[in-house]
Amino acid sequence: MICSLNVLLILVGVSLSGAILDANYYQKTCPQAEDIIYTAVRNATIYDPKVPARILRMFFHDCFIRGCDASVLLDSTPENKAEKDGPPNVSLAAFYVIDDAKTKLEQSCPKTVSCADIIAIAARDVVVLSGGPSWSVLKGRKDGRISRANETINLPAPSSNTSQLIRSFSQRGLSAKDLVTLSGGHTLGFSHCSSFEARLRNFSAATTLIPLSTRNSLPT
Repeated sequence: MICSLNVLLILVGVSLSGAILDANYYQKTCPQAEDIIYTAVRNATIYDPKVPARILRMFFHDCFIRGCDASVLLDSTPENKAEKDGPPNVSLAAFYVIDDAKTKLEQSCPKTVSCADIIAIAARDVVVLSGGPSWSVLKGRKDGRISRANETINLPAPSSNTSQLIRSFSQRGLSAKDLVTLSGGHTLGFSHCSSFEARLRNFSAATTLIPLSTRNSLPT
């Protein structure tokens, strides 16, 4: 898990604007920002134990398209279909957690904390709430204003093979080692059988990586 967090830092350590991020970015303008976000995330997690996995997935889907700019939060308009409504993202959930944190931050520190930073901090908080390590989140991201559903085709699909995944990650400056680390960091959440059933039923006994005991324990 710690290794996967290091790769997440690669994903989120640089803002699209080229600004240098700083762990103390809101120290003077909104020192209570992280406490406000943590409280919103914790309360939501108590109400719905699926929130941690949903926030982490939202964060990855946001970062993988245009960088960690919160463009995944933007709603579609009559003129533009946004990322949120792209096929891989229609199952994203827990947007209300980010909205709740943003509302409370606006009451305390109006027009100060970006939604992009809220998601990044919330992602750290759900890891902590799930029993994982903590780390200092670099802050100072600017919210993106461009969000296009057709760009979500670039998100890794459950059906992607190794070559496709390596190519997809390399296009974002991530190595095969980063790919393995992030994939191995999937320690919470769940998936529908339809996402991986093809690999269970249509396989070569000589090359399959899924143990027979695992296949036999799954529903038919």
